[in-house]
Amino acid sequence: MGSQDNNAALSSNSFLAEKSAKVFVAGHRGLVGSGIVRKLTQLGFTNLILRSHAELDLTRQSDVEAFFASEKPEFVIVAAAKVGGIHANNTYPADFISINLQIQTNVIDSAYRNGAKKLLFLGSSCIYPKFAPQPIPEDALLTGPLEPTNEWYAIAKIAGIKMCQAYRIQYKWDAISGMPTNLYGPNDNFHPENSHVLPALMRRFHEAKVKGAKEVVVWGTGNPLREFLHVDDLADAVVFMMEKYSGLEHLNVGSGKEVTIKELAELMKEVVGFEGDLVWDNTKPDGTPRKLMDSSKLAGLGWTPKISLKDGLVDTYKWYVENVNQ
Repeated sequence: MGSQDNNAALSSNSFLAEKSAKVFVAGHRGLVGSGIVRKLTQLGFTNLILRSHAELDLTRQSDVEAFFASEKPEFVIVAAAKVGGIHANNTYPADFISINLQIQTNVIDSAYRNGAKKLLFLGSSCIYPKFAPQPIPEDALLTGPLEPTNEWYAIAKIAGIKMCQAYRIQYKWDAISGMPTNLYGPNDNFHPENSHVLPALMRRFHEAKVKGAKEVVVWGTGNPLREFLHVDDLADAVVFMMEKYSGLEHLNVGSGKEVTIKELAELMKEVVGFEGDLVWDNTKPDGTPRKLMDSSKLAGLGWTPKISLKDGLVDTYKWYVENVNQ
C-alpha cells in the first residue's frame, strides 16, 4: 500500500461540513442510490445533482463529459450499475460487462477531469473468489477464480476498484471504493423470477397470505448462512466513508451478522403475518453454504450498522405493501 503516505493530504475535504456542495449520486432511483439520497436529504444536503437514465445515459461518454463540464459536482457517489440475478447474468453477459465498464469508466474519469474533490465507487461482494475464506477479508480479492455465474459483473466491479486505485496513485485524487454485502430495503427488486432471496421470500409469503394458501415451499434445507444489510445502514456507511476514509484499499460494508435461510424465512413469515406452514424441499439445491464479509476494517474506523434484521424487514414490508403490492 505504497500510496498511503499521500492519504493525509487527500482526506482534508470534509464532506459533512459542505452541505451546500454539489453532490452527484449516480443511480439515484435504484435500491442503493435512493437510500443514499434519503440519507443525504435527512442530513440537510441542499444541492444534490440527480439525473434519471432518460435525462443522462451514463454509458455515453460524450454525454457524461458534457454533464460534468456543466455541473462540476464536488462530490460523486457511484451507485449506478446494471444488476441482476444468476439467470440474467447467464443470459446477457455482454450487457453486464460492457454497460458496467462504460458507466464507471465514464463517471470516474469525468469526475476527476472536472475537479471533483472526492469519489466513492460502490461494488458488490460478488467480486471475491468463489472459494474465498469466510468471513471474506478485503485482501481475498484476486486470490482465486470467481463464481462463473456472475463473473461478467464481478470483473467490471473489480476494474472499478482498480481504476479508483490507479487514479489515486497517478493523480493523487481521492477516489475510494466500498463493497456492500447483500442489501435489502425500499426500492428493492421484488420481481417473481429474478429477485434475490430476501425480496423473493417476502413476495411469496405475502402472496400466500393474500390467497389464504396452506403452505409456502422453499428450496433446500434452509441451512446456508447469509448476511444482510438494510440499505439505510449502507447509506449511513457511505456518508461515514465520504467523511472519514481516504485509502487505497476498498472497504467491505456488512452487518457482520449471519442468519440461516431457515431463520430468515421464519422471521419473514412472522413479519408478513402468514399463518400457514413453511415447508422445505430438500431435493432442491442449497447454494453456497456460507457467505459472510469481514467488515472489521470499517468497524475499526468507527462505523457499525444500527438496523436489526427484524426492524429492517418490518420497514421493507411496509414499503412493499404500499408500493409494490397492488
